Amino acid sequence: MGTSKRYAAAVDRQMDRRILSRTIAEAGPLQTLTAEELRLDTQPVTIDPRPKPGRAWLRFGSTPVLVDVEVCRWTDDACAVRFRVDDKEYRTWVWASAVLAPDRA
Repeated sequence: MGTSKRYAAAVDRQMDRRILSRTIAEAGPLQTLTAEELRLDTQPVTIDPRPKPGRAWLRFGSTPVLVDVEVCRWTDDACAVRFRVDDKEYRTWVWASAVLAPDRA
């Protein structure tokens, strides 16, 4: 039996959310960059009033996960991203090189 092309993207998104929920529950806390790494006291920060969609490599404990995110602010070196899982919003800072355009995997 074939697969439904009509619902494939929705099923993929639902599966991604389930995997992410399980990772959050099992792998450990969401990691973020330290104040020393960010240097926000010396680096200019751009705050976007309309956050941009993207994909970012995040770490839960020591487990890396590629997540659909919104990029909210950034410096030359790092990006602040947010994403939702179920009813909870998560925010973290990652290196700018960890953020990809939304259509790249």
